[in-house]
Amino acid sequence: MRQLLVLASLLVAAATASAQQVDVQEFTLPNGMKFLLIPRTDQPNVIAAGWLAKVGSVNERPGITGISHFFEHIMFKGTNTIGTLDPQKDAEYRAQQKALRNQINQMAWTTQYTRFFKGEIDDPWNPNNDTPELKDLRAQLKKSMDQQQGRSSADAISKLKKDLAAVPKTDAGKAQGDDIQKQISKLELAQAAQSSIVKDEFDQVYTKAGGSGMNAFTSNDLTFYFINVPSNKFELWAWMESDRLMDSVFREFYSERDVVHEERRLRTESTPTGRFQEQFDAMFWISSGYSWPVIGWTSDLNSYTMDGAMEYWNTYYRPNNLVGIIVGDFKPADVKAKIEQYFGRLETGKVKPPQVVTLETKQMAEQRMNAEGDFQPEVNVRYHTVALGHKDGYALDMMSEILNGRTGRLYKTMIEGSSVASSASANYDGRKYAGAFAFSAETKGDSTPEQLEQAWYVELKKLQDELVPERELQKVKNGVAADSYRRLQNNFSLLVQLAFAENTLGWKELNAMPAKLQAVNAADIQRVAKTYFDPSNRSVATYKRKAGAATAGDDPDLAALPAPMRARAKQMAAQMLQSTDPAELRKNLDAMEAQGAQVPPQMKPMFDYMKKKLQERIAQLEAGGGAAPAAAPADAASPAAAKPAAKVKGPAKNEPANAVPNATAPKGGGQ
Repeated sequence: MRQLLVLASLLVAAATASAQQVDVQEFTLPNGMKFLLIPRTDQPNVIAAGWLAKVGSVNERPGITGISHFFEHIMFKGTNTIGTLDPQKDAEYRAQQKALRNQINQMAWTTQYTRFFKGEIDDPWNPNNDTPELKDLRAQLKKSMDQQQGRSSADAISKLKKDLAAVPKTDAGKAQGDDIQKQISKLELAQAAQSSIVKDEFDQVYTKAGGSGMNAFTSNDLTFYFINVPSNKFELWAWMESDRLMDSVFREFYSERDVVHEERRLRTESTPTGRFQEQFDAMFWISSGYSWPVIGWTSDLNSYTMDGAMEYWNTYYRPNNLVGIIVGDFKPADVKAKIEQYFGRLETGKVKPPQVVTLETKQMAEQRMNAEGDFQPEVNVRYHTVALGHKDGYALDMMSEILNGRTGRLYKTMIEGSSVASSASANYDGRKYAGAFAFSAETKGDSTPEQLEQAWYVELKKLQDELVPERELQKVKNGVAADSYRRLQNNFSLLVQLAFAENTLGWKELNAMPAKLQAVNAADIQRVAKTYFDPSNRSVATYKRKAGAATAGDDPDLAALPAPMRARAKQMAAQMLQSTDPAELRKNLDAMEAQGAQVPPQMKPMFDYMKKKLQERIAQLEAGGGAAPAAAPADAASPAAAKPAAKVKGPAKNEPANAVPNATAPKGGGQ
């Protein structure tokens, strides 16, 4: 009977792996831009379309960290055709702002940095520390940006509207109200005359055409832009995307940089764990470009220049470094003709993107970071491993599968068995130029991070000393094969997986990977467990709660969620509920309710939690309260909340590594 079960498992795995093959039609334009076409009729009349820029934070350098993610923002700001009422006036505003900001930067890098190094000021970029000349330059820059965006009289109009609301409903009051309304109308007309921008026109054009899900994300290794469009609107997509690749003008460059500052504050600086996680990453990655955050260091965000951005653009956003991917219901000949017509207009890049040459330095001794703050106690143990494509990566991937999940070893021993952890996971994080393997777990009850760390070493030693039983390994392989197959059934999921595969090993790896995973045996897993998991190759971070810090129990709704969901729910609430605009929050609530039927059952508790917190926040604001609600404090997240959203286990995984989605363009981005 046992032999029959094993044979059946092998047949299932083989059949699933075979069915996974993706039929890709590949061609390259004369300018060097490659396209991957995957016609499928599973989702009629819909195309998932996107394009990949082979550039991420690893391609940056100190001084411009975060610029790859910043490009993701400004790429939605339009061209000389889209997003402006008056291209000439808009260009004049941009030139004026560029000159002013260059003066500000030069003064900051010289006068303010010198004052900072001498200890005269605490932050060279803080406007409160500005010299009179700097204050004047900032005021001029703000005035120019306000005029460009049609908000030069926003404060005055807001005050007049408040005055209008306070006018008594009498005959005398009516005359006074009419006079105030005339003042408002006059200011609004003058303000509109100064403006050169059509806000969010890029999104509006797509939405009116039936497009949905427009977004982008940046990871350590790539940047990807995508949308779903009706099949009969593919030509619109080809024109829109080629136009912004040919004629992006970096509109609202400096105001959008401020938006990224706010994004960084919400994701990282408003949570103590975010800063700790950045420090842990910087400690772990010794020499490679993976050591800085995808969103960038604050001082670098302040230092961006238009000239520097244009140099980056001309290096990495040229056709020879881009790949278009089209998945869905279309005729290849028709789509190819439109691609040649529109993307063929792009000029070949004059500068070849430089090769990443700095290799990660071998770690020689264990590294430790001990953190205390307002978070759930946790431990993270991380090891240097191998880049994507290395033969050992497949064994490391299978090792993580054996450890993870409700049927995995970590759950059975740490959560069900000794009950020392509320959550535990292990993950192979293969990247383009290096790799890592990480274990993390949150405490339960009176357990400590040290106990979790020792429990991990016990599990690791089992893998080093004992071969994984054949039945256990085959069960995991079957699950991996089935998951891989399911992920390819959705057009968007396939689109993203192709992007990750193409960026590292080429799209054909998507077809080859299932067989490589199935070929992993118990000896391979034991070998990698012995090879990479040496104490001298590990970095450990322990997170302990400070005396008096808040717990999940302080929010009964949060405490009612399954433990693994709490950190994510708390992080999302901290970001979503920062707004003080009830209309904006209500719009988010309406969008959530519209998507409610599509929420997977296992995610329903977190979905309901977010809805409730949104409703409470709206009620609080409408009642006159403005502070962020205590139910979802931004500074009480677990260490997991400040981590990147997901890790990529391999190019076939639909999980962007350290991805930072664009949270500003109206595309449903953010995490």
